[in-house]
Amino acid sequence: MYYEVHGAGRPLVLLHGAFLSGAVYPSLAAGRQTIVVDLQGHGRTADIDRPLTFEQLADDVAALLKQLGIEQTDVFGYSLGGKAGLALAIRHPALVRRLAIYGASFKSFEESLPAEMLEAFNKVTPETFAPEALKKSYEELSPAPNWIGLAAKILESMKRFQGFSPEQLKAVKAEVFIGGGDRNDVNPEHLVEMHKLIPNSQLAVFPNTDHVVMMTDPEKVLVQVREFLNGGLETEPDSKHAAT
Repeated sequence: MYYEVHGAGRPLVLLHGAFLSGAVYPSLAAGRQTIVVDLQGHGRTADIDRPLTFEQLADDVAALLKQLGIEQTDVFGYSLGGKAGLALAIRHPALVRRLAIYGASFKSFEESLPAEMLEAFNKVTPETFAPEALKKSYEELSPAPNWIGLAAKILESMKRFQGFSPEQLKAVKAEVFIGGGDRNDVNPEHLVEMHKLIPNSQLAVFPNTDHVVMMTDPEKVLVQVREFLNGGLETEPDSKHAAT
């Protein structure tokens, strides 16, 4: 798995969305050791012969953190990366102090999307699902490009995902920021339900905002994400967070 480490300070892992690759958000990186990863099949990480699942993506990130000697980190995940972040907090609770997600659901594919979006997705094929605007950058980065193959895996992962259970969310130990837009994104009612299930969580529904805001106007979201992620740092010792 390709990764980069930038800066020094409290660790922050950034998990990108589907079809994208890892990138540093300067507004989140100040005073941080920022770990940027390219998840399975994305960016500079080649795909391998296994399904793309959120649980496996989380385990990949956990293995990287172990290799880097990081005992606990903050995480920001967008869309696919948000689900991977939730899986990380569920499967490896000791690793995650604070988790911020945007545009990520916890229920199954059928339960997560507004009716009109679900109807459209049910007609999608890998060829029509793959966003043409992102193809060039993918092919420039990938060591083994397979654009339609990646689209097929992402589409299958979405349709196969059965969701995280209420019991799993109730057991999350990390503090969680749940963000979403009020149009063309995860149902606001779904976000509210997730907020009610995760004990130490806060909710932000951004007005006049859609799912792709992290590509078109990320600062609209990151100003609140930064405030959340930086909360409580001044009261905690450095030793258990730093890489060894």
